[in-house]
Amino acid sequence: MSPMTIERRYAVIGDVAGHYADLTQELRRLGADPEAGTLPPDLIVVQVGDLIHRGPQSDAVVALVDHFIRTAPQQWIQLIGNHEAHYARAQVFEWHEQISARAISAMRAWWHEGIMQVATVVPSATGDLLVTHAGVTEPFWREDLGALPDPYAVAERLNQMGRLGRKAVSRPGEMLTDRVVPRVGPLWASAGSELVASWVGHRLPFGQVHGHSSCYDWQRSAWRPSVPSGAHIHLDHDAGHETVTLDGGVIIGVDPGHGARAHTAWRAWVSQGTSASRG
Repeated sequence: MSPMTIERRYAVIGDVAGHYADLTQELRRLGADPEAGTLPPDLIVVQVGDLIHRGPQSDAVVALVDHFIRTAPQQWIQLIGNHEAHYARAQVFEWHEQISARAISAMRAWWHEGIMQVATVVPSATGDLLVTHAGVTEPFWREDLGALPDPYAVAERLNQMGRLGRKAVSRPGEMLTDRVVPRVGPLWASAGSELVASWVGHRLPFGQVHGHSSCYDWQRSAWRPSVPSGAHIHLDHDAGHETVTLDGGVIIGVDPGHGARAHTAWRAWVSQGTSASRG
């Protein structure tokens, strides 16, 4: 049979941080039925990692995502965040909260089965965008990835590095070391001081979408002191998104900044695209 082109919605969901009720509310808005465990046929979800910790229902979040991963693997793309890596890869930080052995086992299975990835690519009106948990800095792109110009090649290389257990993927940065690390890995880059700052004055080879942190503190309604000068940043307060426009493209941040309590104003970042299917 000949391939058909199908219009898709790509919904990139930021850090969930254990807030099950907020995740299910957003999935309903996107047309999913969390109770029945179904997704609308046109929807592809990309979750940027950090499903767990901080909020009250990490175990329920993992169970829900595990259901979607197992029943609709082509429609739920799960990326690894530094909090999932705490259980799936070598630990590089301490965390005081406990989650169930069942949730830990599920996340480890995602990683070892190759279901949970380091990176993916989503289409957008301005070009294909690389999606990772925390973003790829200019020095990491240049020195660790060989300045690959294509986001698909970068995603493939990052996923290969993850499968091979390369430590560079989890190379810690300012959040753990209290100093800016230019080649910080894509699980740990701080949005302002490491990710965006590294690209100011350089041309972006492709746009990016990331979670993990933000230039703007959504909980306190204030800019973080690490925001670099020379960066043009647009805030979408209703969605909890920030878009940094740089030479060559954009860097879109989708981390809503959930703490023990969820940030009330947030949504998935949604893009339209097409994919091939056989009819």
